[in-house]
Amino acid sequence: MAKDPVCNMNVDEKKASVTSVYKGVTYYFCAASCKEKFEKDPEKFAAKEKK
Repeated sequence: MAKDPVCNMNVDEKKASVTSVYKGVTYYFCAASCKEKFEKDPEKFAAKEKK
C-alpha cells in the first residue's frame, strides 16, 4: 500500500486510478482532487513523504 501524499490515505498501487510522477517517483492518490493539490505544489508534499 502506498500513502496519498496529500491526505495520507492508504492507496492500493494496483487499483489506483490517479497517479503522478515527480522527479522519477510515482505518487498514488485516492482522488483526482488530491492529485490536483499535489501538482500545484509538489515540493510541499514530496518533502513531507521523505520525513
